[in-house]
Amino acid sequence: MRTPVVLVTGVDPDAMAATVVGLQFDLPTTVAVRHHIDPGRSVLIRVVSDLTGVLEREEIDLAHACVSCALREDVLPTLERLSREGRWQSIVAHLPTGAEAGQVCAVLAQDTRLARHLRVSSVVAAVAGGSVAADLLGDDLLAERGHHSGEEDRRGVGEVQAALVEYADVVVADGGLDDAGRELLETLARPGAQVVAGVEHVDVPSLTTVLHQHDRTLAWIDPVLTVPFPRVRLQHVWRLDLVSPLAFHPERLLDDLESLGSGEHRSRGCFWLPTRPDRVITWDGAGGQLSIGDHGAWAQRAPLTRLVLTGLGRPGEQLAEAFRRLLLTPDEAAARGSWRTSYDGFEPWLGPIREVA
Repeated sequence: MRTPVVLVTGVDPDAMAATVVGLQFDLPTTVAVRHHIDPGRSVLIRVVSDLTGVLEREEIDLAHACVSCALREDVLPTLERLSREGRWQSIVAHLPTGAEAGQVCAVLAQDTRLARHLRVSSVVAAVAGGSVAADLLGDDLLAERGHHSGEEDRRGVGEVQAALVEYADVVVADGGLDDAGRELLETLARPGAQVVAGVEHVDVPSLTTVLHQHDRTLAWIDPVLTVPFPRVRLQHVWRLDLVSPLAFHPERLLDDLESLGSGEHRSRGCFWLPTRPDRVITWDGAGGQLSIGDHGAWAQRAPLTRLVLTGLGRPGEQLAEAFRRLLLTPDEAAARGSWRTSYDGFEPWLGPIREVA
């Protein structure tokens, strides 16, 4: 019998802690495991508790203060150990601040030994209800708030928070939620995911059933956006779905990344470059912080440039125009021979061009 695991993620430690406490009270036969990374000391702190109180507290030295090390060295081994003990019917796992549940799900999907004992039954994203817009669309870094996992962690709060919301089965806003915040969370969350204003509104027993659908979640967060996006007809939130079969022009994109990547909005998707026609390139941004990377080969799929942008208020007309301006013109797209090059300026993000086009 595999033990159901409820994964709690977030970028706000207080919201995460309040959510875990609420879940514990409504699941009297559960055990909670909280992991916290102290980047200054390169230490992982683990606290295990149930309704009887704290059962253990330990500090584990990490070779590197990072989420991946924490998951590998203690989070997953602890979950397996608690499952093997057979004392509890479920586990609530408070992951390190900023850690992605997808990493745990991926390991359990591949590691048959662990999967014999554990299954992810649901993923909960805990957010601070009073600062939803600032956390999702602002330009703060995790390090500026003291919530980073190590010295090299330069991730933006918005980029991380948005990814956690998009992956979640349930989004819990601690401390209430205004209309704009609710609309923003519901627009970013996967269709069918629940958004609630407080853990008291969660159907907690359902979290230990089969709420998490791994394949459906992967399809929603895939940078090659092939799933349909529901139309947004809301009072506070806008969404732009920008699509073209054309590639971005490398030079124009390098010179003008800010026209699409900056500003108080969430943006994600994929694009391609004529200098790297076989590669899927991811676009992942929020609040002015932008990451791009190589996602693999297009294989049998037709290359596509598609960015989905979401924000509050009114969308700037300049965003759609900037998207069109960065695309190849028909003449540029037809001049395929001109794109045979070994350097296009994207090497710092994508590495060397693997094969000249």
